[in-house]
Amino acid sequence: MALNYISAAEAASLIKDGYNIGLSGFTPAGTAKAVTAELAKIAESEHSKGNSFQVSIFTGASTGESCDGILSRAKAIRYRAPYTTNTDFRKAVNNGEIAYNDIHLSQMAQEIRYGFMGKIDIAIIEACEVTPDGKIYLTAAGGISPTLCRLAPQIIVELNAAHPKHSIGLHDVYEPKDPPYRREIPIYKSSDRIGTTYIQVDPKKIVGVVETDWKDEARDFAEADPITERIGQNVADFLSADLKRGIIPSTFLPLQSGVGNIANAVLAALGRDKSIPAFEMYTEVLQNAVIGLIREGRVKFGSTCSLTLTNDCLQSIYDDMDFFRDKLVLRPSEISNNPEVIRRLGVISMNTAIEADIYGNINSTHISGNKMMNGIGGSGDFTRGAYISIFSCPSEAKAGKISSIVPMVSHVDHSEHSVNVVITEQGIADLRGKSPKERAQAIIENCAHPDYKNILWDYLKLTDGKSQTPQALQAAFGMHVELAKSGDMRNVNWGQYM
Repeated sequence: MALNYISAAEAASLIKDGYNIGLSGFTPAGTAKAVTAELAKIAESEHSKGNSFQVSIFTGASTGESCDGILSRAKAIRYRAPYTTNTDFRKAVNNGEIAYNDIHLSQMAQEIRYGFMGKIDIAIIEACEVTPDGKIYLTAAGGISPTLCRLAPQIIVELNAAHPKHSIGLHDVYEPKDPPYRREIPIYKSSDRIGTTYIQVDPKKIVGVVETDWKDEARDFAEADPITERIGQNVADFLSADLKRGIIPSTFLPLQSGVGNIANAVLAALGRDKSIPAFEMYTEVLQNAVIGLIREGRVKFGSTCSLTLTNDCLQSIYDDMDFFRDKLVLRPSEISNNPEVIRRLGVISMNTAIEADIYGNINSTHISGNKMMNGIGGSGDFTRGAYISIFSCPSEAKAGKISSIVPMVSHVDHSEHSVNVVITEQGIADLRGKSPKERAQAIIENCAHPDYKNILWDYLKLTDGKSQTPQALQAAFGMHVELAKSGDMRNVNWGQYM
């Protein structure tokens, strides 16, 4: 069957008001770009005529400017799930303009299959190759593309020349069966391959192929600074110590790392620490730091859902595919983030927090409890199944006006039951085997900024001190209330709560 080549505008015209759209990609890597940019123009045109035009968007994770950014400004998004990082989208969500569903990334594909989110009307999939018999070869991310392609009655393929055809082979496409027919996912080491290098679809469903040459809209992260470098070194020191005392096997264990400058600093510190043997990654994203460690031999293999890299770094992989082909694999997000596999492999999870409370509960998503930042992403997928779960963050923010250690988090994404270790630039709080009161002592003494230690100890004096988890409910959010009032948590006056 011959493929139907059309323009991005022609492809966008196939999308109607009220459609549920499924997108390839995971972070800006591998996501649709050309068609969504044209879709924003349609929305703006319809709105200028007084007509309704909004769509719902289902993705693997965040997308890029030409999707979440442009469509948010065009007020073209009614509903969106799951994770996102775009500033304009965030503003729209926090202004109540978009219905945003922040769910665990490992669950996205299966919740679509289960029918929890309604039907998919059309899928837009970025590919480096598509064949007349319906083989779609993805680009820099796995995401939820296999499920979208199977369920969508119509598929638009963005054939992107920025991702060369010789990159074919990086992917391992596998979709588990739904209950009650699901079996174990047969991954027993990070490098195991269990699927195909392509997505097979009925070619009749491919309603158009849009040729593009559009690099991923990659985000640059801030360079390491003394704070993030100290956090990174603290994480490396902690893992090295656990390795020396036999808590971690001598061969070490696969690592998962989140996204951002702290994650890059942690990986750089691990790469420098020669007491830690060369290790593998079983994670949802790979950043630039990991690619450098693969070249140095410090990372032996990288299993991921997405190559969340700068374009120069991604191009360096494409230019050296003979070297990287047996050192990388890209999986769908429900496999890369699957708690079953994470627990089997003994993955050590390393994620960042907005704030932690004195008992080890973690807020990853909301500023002051109500303003969405980005979303939970895959941190929950890895935390609950991890061999050791680590959360890190600077001890303070906004020039000291905000403490990242608080009496009670303003929003709970990861409860104390799932969090093993909290690390800031101040130090390490190992919470394993500790009661709540022991956890509070470890976190305040080791992780809180000196400006806030006495404030947090004074908070505990408001409690009865006898309860299993002492809290003064009348004052638990006192630091957050003070931030809203004066702009500085250090001004909190516990006396008003006595």
